[in-house]
Amino acid sequence: MNEGQHRLVASCAAGLEGLVVREVASFAGMEISESKGVVSWRGDLASGYRACLWSRFASRIFLQLAQFEVADEEMLYARCRDIAWHEHLGVDTTFAVDCTLSGESSASLRHNRFAALRLKDALVDVFRERLGKRPSVDADHPGVKIHLHIDGRDATVSLDLSGESLHRRGYRLSGSMAPLKETLAAALVAFSAWPDEDEPTTLLDPMCGTGTLLIEAALMFADSAPGLSRKRFGFMEWRQHDAGLWKMLVDEAVAREETGFSRKWPLLLGYDADPKVVASARKNVEEAGLADYIRVKQAELARLQPPSRSGLLISNLPYGERLSETEEVAQLYRAFGRIVRGRFPGWKTGVFIANPDLTDTFGIPWEKKYRLHNGALPCRFLLGTAPEIPDASFTWQVGAGDSTDEFVNRLRKNMKKLLKWAEKEGVSCFRVYDRDLPDYNISIDLYEKWIHVQEYAPPASVDPTLAKTRLSHALQGVRDLLGVKRERIFIKTRRRQKGSDQYQQRESSGKVYEVREGECSFLVNFTDYLDTGLFLDSRPIRLRIAREAGGKRFLNLFGYSGTATVHAAMAGALTTTTVDLSANYLRWTRMNLNLNGFAEFGHSTVKADCLQWLEENRSTYDLIYVDPPTFSNTKKEKRVFDIQRDHVRLLKLAMARLESGGLLIFTTNFRKFCLDSEIGNLFVTRDISQDTIPFDFNRNPHIHKCWELRKRVL
Repeated sequence: MNEGQHRLVASCAAGLEGLVVREVASFAGMEISESKGVVSWRGDLASGYRACLWSRFASRIFLQLAQFEVADEEMLYARCRDIAWHEHLGVDTTFAVDCTLSGESSASLRHNRFAALRLKDALVDVFRERLGKRPSVDADHPGVKIHLHIDGRDATVSLDLSGESLHRRGYRLSGSMAPLKETLAAALVAFSAWPDEDEPTTLLDPMCGTGTLLIEAALMFADSAPGLSRKRFGFMEWRQHDAGLWKMLVDEAVAREETGFSRKWPLLLGYDADPKVVASARKNVEEAGLADYIRVKQAELARLQPPSRSGLLISNLPYGERLSETEEVAQLYRAFGRIVRGRFPGWKTGVFIANPDLTDTFGIPWEKKYRLHNGALPCRFLLGTAPEIPDASFTWQVGAGDSTDEFVNRLRKNMKKLLKWAEKEGVSCFRVYDRDLPDYNISIDLYEKWIHVQEYAPPASVDPTLAKTRLSHALQGVRDLLGVKRERIFIKTRRRQKGSDQYQQRESSGKVYEVREGECSFLVNFTDYLDTGLFLDSRPIRLRIAREAGGKRFLNLFGYSGTATVHAAMAGALTTTTVDLSANYLRWTRMNLNLNGFAEFGHSTVKADCLQWLEENRSTYDLIYVDPPTFSNTKKEKRVFDIQRDHVRLLKLAMARLESGGLLIFTTNFRKFCLDSEIGNLFVTRDISQDTIPFDFNRNPHIHKCWELRKRVL
């Protein structure tokens, strides 16, 4: 090796080696080689300094001091004594030693702390024998940091030029959340090939957290050395440190940065739902000196709109490490993909995720897939372009032709009338047959391209064989008239339910399907429960809630699958709170919220008995929705709820939580229900039942009852 040349090594996260190799080449590195997590090269001191100052992707930079074979701890001690330690530190210089191990080494060198201790012993013994004094160890803030790496029988001793890990740029304020290291964030931007030098485009992070991706992108665009903000490096107390060379390199970096900041800047924009996180991001941006170049705003993913015609949409998305969280995160990814496909056609899109099984959830054709790690967690970075052709919408086609079949003719007539109405009203889930003919005691609901058939158990006077034949005939008529294959038809038999049977889970398949209602998307389950998760007859009530919810605090009692909550959130509710005793229903609610692009902030789900919760809770709400079961009981707490008996207590407790001038909407599907006169005496009530029966249920005007309740003005 030539005079003044050193063997230098950069460590980095697995998957970033190629990026570091290109950097090292720009630092005048020679004889560059790479292996997993490591890039080594030959270069002068300036090359090592440039790596510390300019590397965006490396974690640490090491300058090799010695390399030798080692068989055991005694040989390690002896060879470390041969190093000219006085050329690297003095007795007044504090130091620390760390060690990494790989491969099969001798039994005495299989513990990194012990190996590091033997190197430390060798160093201090050399100083003590030479000068009668020894330097002190400072594990937290050493003046010089020595690194020992043992790979089988090969040992390498190096000086850690970087000191602290290079991902610590100096702009991130203490206490802020840091799920994504700066080096990894910079790599994601680099893999995205942003910015395009010909015409720099908008960079948008819709879930920006504390702003790391945005800041790293801005530093890259400004040609700003990531190490400029750092106050200290590991070589600054090294005896061979060349302060003049370092100053020259820093001055050069400052000049390049000034030129970079004078360029015309593209829009760099970030959003996050949590105002506290937004505040942290803004502080980090300001600390990085980029407040004039990066904008961070508070907004939900659901509100995301393109700020320009084209650009890069990039984000480190929530992971969801537990199974239940993974299911919820999958729906958030689905929402992300739907929003990108619908609103950002032609935009380059990059997402960083931890679960490779969710790669196809987005519905985006990925052009590149990178295997990376965030710490010890294996991850994927997916890069593609949002399709410029919008998602195709589904349209029902009704078979033509005359038929002597009474059921088919009735269904055809209903379909023609209801399809015309549904298209005009923008409804995609609705009822098309509701026990119209005595011999065909079924209801048929369309959930976009799926059909949900409910057979009502016949009375004892009807021959079961005849009832089965009629059902088979009706199903064949549905398939023939609508051209539907069997796998798109789901059949259930409804019998009179006792207690909480109607809410009990049936044989579970776990399969859910996504459908639309107004501006919202919902998950429905056709197999596991008697009901699907979306009560179609309550559609007008949910839309009424949407009209009322803007800017209000919304409470959903007996929340079920949270469909009313989603409508309130989509309409701009300040906060939503959903209370239900069922953990399954609350998970369903969270999945529905995520499916529409709403994160946890501002949308709480509470597992509790609603009556008990109302007695203990002291918060107030502007809009409350109460849709209790007719009857329910809980085995564990031995509580029984009966809507007729308990509604007075329920409504009085709920109204106590209603803000003055607020609105409570109460509904029940118990057909024999009578609102107690005490409620009418205490509050202003209005029966809106007839106004909330949808067109597709007009054959059954008593399917539910509904009231508005307001506080009396004193």
